[in-house]
Amino acid sequence: MALMITDDCINCDVCEPECPNEAISEGEEIYEIDPNKCTECVGHYDEPQCQLVCPVDCIPLDPENEETHDELMDKYKRLTA
Repeated sequence: MALMITDDCINCDVCEPECPNEAISEGEEIYEIDPNKCTECVGHYDEPQCQLVCPVDCIPLDPENEETHDELMDKYKRLTA
């Protein structure tokens, strides 16, 4: 499952540079995560790095983009090929 950023985002800019897939970008009002690039850091790290650094805990799983660990690993392989 990809991650998402909620309206609780304070635009602190700490999550964007932590994303190894460059899935996080500045949106019109808050930062956004591209579900086509988000692998929850599978293939890079044991935990999603954006969640670790977020000071307001506003990066939950995105229920609209459910994926298994194997699907996330396949996406990682496609993105890094």
